Amino acid sequence: INAVANSGNPLDDNGHGSHVSGTIGGVGNNAKGVTGVCWNVKLMACKFLNSGGSGATSDAIECVNYALAHGAQIISNSWGGGGDDPALRTAVAAARDQGVLFVVAAGNDGWNTDFEPDVPGSYAYSNLVSVAATDQNDLMASFSNRGRLSVDLGAPGAGILSSYNSSNSAYATLSGTSMATPHVSGALALLKAQFPAENHMQILNRLYKSVDPLPS
Repeated sequence: INAVANSGNPLDDNGHGSHVSGTIGGVGNNAKGVTGVCWNVKLMACKFLNSGGSGATSDAIECVNYALAHGAQIISNSWGGGGDDPALRTAVAAARDQGVLFVVAAGNDGWNTDFEPDVPGSYAYSNLVSVAATDQNDLMASFSNRGRLSVDLGAPGAGILSSYNSSNSAYATLSGTSMATPHVSGALALLKAQFPAENHMQILNRLYKSVDPLPS
């Protein structure tokens, strides 16, 4: 879906969506490009950000509802901002009620979201995973939001090479919690494939029990 143009053509004219998709599902062991986390995943492209990287929350909600209506099991959300919205809360709750995992970037403002919430990452729903960014030293990236209560885990998000849709290159190196989020989405896709009968709480419990606790 392309909620910007109200069409069925979600062509990525910004590059951001292609980048996170490569991290989730870039096929490995083929001497091409980059390796994603889950090589056999099925990706559903849902576009609500324009070529400049901005968009309306109402269009984001339309994309979430579209994904739920068309069988998505994990929704990877490398976006945030715009303030609290009851309709967005309703969409996340609907995903929870369908057992769909909702993975969200924690944000790139470098602040504590326990005190300065970032939407939708700061929402407290059992299916929502808020992801901070770590760097090559396994430390919290300086730009990443954090929060003991509002952020669930960290994943690589600094200097990430992945696929990119531009006239100049098919690959690019980007940084942000947007880059960390698809690492978690890909890991959850692997867990869902391995344990298809488990509900979202059981899958998330497996994820959280597998992380390395770090002081940062």
